[in-house]
Amino acid sequence: MSTTLEAPPQTYALELRGIRKAFPGVQALDGVDLVMRPGEIHALVGENGAGKSTLLKIITGIYRPDEGTLEVDGQSRAFGSPRDSLHAGIGIVHQERNLIPKFSVAENITLEQPPVRNGQWIDRDRMRTESERWLDLLQIPIDPERSVEDLSVAQRQLVEIAKALSLESRILLLDEPTASLTPHETAVLFEILQRLRDDGVAILFVSHKLEEIFAICDRVTVLRDGKVAALDRDLRELDRDQLVTLMIGRSEHVAEFPQRDLSEAPVVLELRDVTSAAGPTDIDLALHKGEILGLYGLVGAGRTELARTIIGDVPMTSGEILVDGQSAIISDARAALERYRIGYVSENRQTEGLILSHSVLANVAMTVWSRLATWLGWIQPGAERSAVGPFIDRLQVKTPSLEQQVGNLSGGNQQKVSLSKWLAAQTAILIVDEPTVGIDVKTKHELHELIWELANQGLSILLISSDMPEMVQLADRIVVMVDRRVAGSLPNNRNYDDMSQQIMSLIHRRADPPDTPA
Repeated sequence: MSTTLEAPPQTYALELRGIRKAFPGVQALDGVDLVMRPGEIHALVGENGAGKSTLLKIITGIYRPDEGTLEVDGQSRAFGSPRDSLHAGIGIVHQERNLIPKFSVAENITLEQPPVRNGQWIDRDRMRTESERWLDLLQIPIDPERSVEDLSVAQRQLVEIAKALSLESRILLLDEPTASLTPHETAVLFEILQRLRDDGVAILFVSHKLEEIFAICDRVTVLRDGKVAALDRDLRELDRDQLVTLMIGRSEHVAEFPQRDLSEAPVVLELRDVTSAAGPTDIDLALHKGEILGLYGLVGAGRTELARTIIGDVPMTSGEILVDGQSAIISDARAALERYRIGYVSENRQTEGLILSHSVLANVAMTVWSRLATWLGWIQPGAERSAVGPFIDRLQVKTPSLEQQVGNLSGGNQQKVSLSKWLAAQTAILIVDEPTVGIDVKTKHELHELIWELANQGLSILLISSDMPEMVQLADRIVVMVDRRVAGSLPNNRNYDDMSQQIMSLIHRRADPPDTPA
């Protein structure tokens, strides 16, 4: 008599079953399952607030689940701290930077496993050598001795990735790893992830960029409102529209914005031969009323440094800034706002754009306090709510109340709060730096439509973005920066293939920059 042998049960690198986690008034996770196999890249997707971050914090020991089980290589585990997770072979690249600003790049990369000699002394030569290994692998031209606080957001993201890779974990969690990266840096990272996958590493890839999900991932789990909308699905069986429907319950709506020629509109902001202490050199640039002027470039091109020069956060060493045709002396961000009606939405909203421990009301109202105050410095009861309420409603900020701490909102709603405070301040010129980093598909499109609507109403916008599709969709003109100089200015025909080719041609050509002003 023949005996049929049953296949052995599947052993996963990581397996979570029935995970539940509640916070006051919110059921963040409601019976969530997740499985990861060795040698696969598994996508975890969902809108902001779907439960992705909470699930990652449970895997890494920051939170304890209220219910459910977690297994690593078939062994039941209960993590009481991030170090427990780390010792179980789980590494993570956080969306929020997990670096020590005052430490060097080398110290941050080797922080968990610092090289020592004679059993007690830190070996700084080995520290530098080991950190250089991972920096070179990621093609990051950064001095390991440089302080992290001196790096750009994108450079810190790369250091965070190098730190995670240095631990050589067998389970690697990546939370929005490409949020601040250029296409080239993303391509380098993807090559490394594919090598790790081929070496048997189980990788969880969390991203709102669906084109990346389909490019790099094998399988996908979708969360919606704290529940599993799709578990362990083969991505080859799904297209973009099906995936978006699983995420938000309906198909994707992408606004198509028309071409506009605003060359005859008044120039509201002009830079003439501006050189900044932060690096940008001989910058000529003109922003017209109601225009969305895109500023594109690779990491280190000087875009954010130029923005900070415009608002007076970084000294201008030569050249001239004109606002409405008049020479402007901008000493700091307060002068930029109060004298010239210039606002700046920082790329780093969590540490610069917002005070996370303060309420929604306080964060939006802070730009109008001087306008609301009486001559004695008092603000009348209810004045703040009257001033900022319409802007909170206009941007459809999802918050239980205006007293809610901003840190408890999703990334997309935090960004809406950041925009609201500048709209409440009645700015005429708004610099928006990486507006949709770490934001879900639905909210991203909402922000795009909002930016376009604001420009149509006469707001002049300088848009800095590393997301080329976003740039081509929104900008009226695109200024390309290379090595802290303007390489050229392109009218946007909204044809992605054509515009991306033109942009990359400007970035990679070796000829001198053109003489035509931006």
